[in-house]
Amino acid sequence: MNWYELPDVGRAVVAGVFGLFVGSFLNVAIYRLPRDDMSVSNPKRSQCPSCKRPIRWYENLPVLSWVFLLGRCRGCGWRIPWRYPLVELLTAALWAFAAWRSAPAHWGVLLVQLLVLAGLVVATFVDFDCFEIPDEVSIGGIVLAPVVALILPEIHADTVLAVHLSHGGAIERWPALVATVVGMAVGGGILWGIGWIGEKIYGREAMGFGDVKLMCGGGGLVGPGGTLAALLIASLAASIVGVANILRVLWIVRARVRRRGTSRPFRRSLHTARIVGRYLPFGPYLALGIGIVLLAWNDVRAWF
Repeated sequence: MNWYELPDVGRAVVAGVFGLFVGSFLNVAIYRLPRDDMSVSNPKRSQCPSCKRPIRWYENLPVLSWVFLLGRCRGCGWRIPWRYPLVELLTAALWAFAAWRSAPAHWGVLLVQLLVLAGLVVATFVDFDCFEIPDEVSIGGIVLAPVVALILPEIHADTVLAVHLSHGGAIERWPALVATVVGMAVGGGILWGIGWIGEKIYGREAMGFGDVKLMCGGGGLVGPGGTLAALLIASLAASIVGVANILRVLWIVRARVRRRGTSRPFRRSLHTARIVGRYLPFGPYLALGIGIVLLAWNDVRAWF
């Protein structure tokens, strides 16, 4: 039985299993890409970040090894972060969902989606850790988007601009390329404009250029309409999390005030919470928006 003959659930299971092992590789990328003295291929073997002990293959099985090792390195006892099994399970879930949603005949589109989802996972967790987005992901997306449009124009089968320029028929290469370029301009241009205005108003950087590059590449893959939807989803999600984070910091500050028995005004505590709690990376929420639009654009468009 080949890929085309598998039922939806069967494709999801197969993609999910592969996603587990890809997630294990993504953990390596997340750890190494922000470090100048390391790369994805150097060192060649995985090693414990604490004691540098090489990790054997049976200690590197997705999720299972973390469970059997009780979340600790066998050599030095270093506690392995929850992020490692989380990334593996998240990648498996995303790949399974993408395969379940895809039409069997559109395997090329599915491969692009899987690759993009993997890049978004890396961008998300590196940004959470280091407040930066690796160029390997952002610039890689900028290069990938026009190449995919020329080789696989059906990636823009649901992009209104590409459909219109193709006169309602099969998506042609040049309309797909136009949709890609416009999407990149909309995504990168809006964030760059917001950053420029914010810097003029507040006198400091208001938008990281990594976010601009990530949205530029993502916009090229989802088209101009999908880009606007992704930006809206990202802004809503970031706002909700930002408010929740400010409330969390406020609770911590007020608890410290009560513990010390001081008379610090609530307004001053709120001011502190707003300053501390507002520093959140925006890349993960951009990745969320791009991922949702990439996998379920028609549902998103109907909802809007």
